[in-house]
Amino acid sequence: MRLVLASAIALQAFTFAPMAIAAGGGDSSPPKPTNTTKKCLFGRVYDESAGRCVKPDKSKFSDDQLYDAVRELAYDGQYENAQGILRIMDQDDDRVQTYWGFTYRKMGELELANAFYQQAIEANPDNILARSYMGQGFVAEGKTELAIAQWREIKARGGEGTWAEASLREAIRTGLTYSY
Repeated sequence: MRLVLASAIALQAFTFAPMAIAAGGGDSSPPKPTNTTKKCLFGRVYDESAGRCVKPDKSKFSDDQLYDAVRELAYDGQYENAQGILRIMDQDDDRVQTYWGFTYRKMGELELANAFYQQAIEANPDNILARSYMGQGFVAEGKTELAIAQWREIKARGGEGTWAEASLREAIRTGLTYSY
């Protein structure tokens, strides 16, 4: 218990300018709204080549395009629509499992979110984003010891200084988690 408290106190000594990232995104800024969130309804994705909103289909979009659409919809708070896209993606992909966890966490389904985060981590123990989001869920639940354990794992897996590490550190320090 003393070690946990000492770690929490040490975490409070850290300060940083919070960076933003949506679930699974590769950069440190929120996604810019595209026609997917500006024009499309009901979980449709804007198809540039067709010039219109279409139902997401793996044959029309690359995995990265689908991930970008999920990221944008999740940032926009359209968790169910993001999940609609996730359904057509490879369910064994740890990034997909991370997205499932993220959307369920934001919908208040923490137990289900943790099950998906755990699957993502089992598939890829170095998935520091899944660890960060799981840790942020623990912070929201008041389970600081579990959040600190995920923070330590992120650091041990080479994630020190990444958005995943810094955002979880800040969540532990302040009690505030990220909405994207």
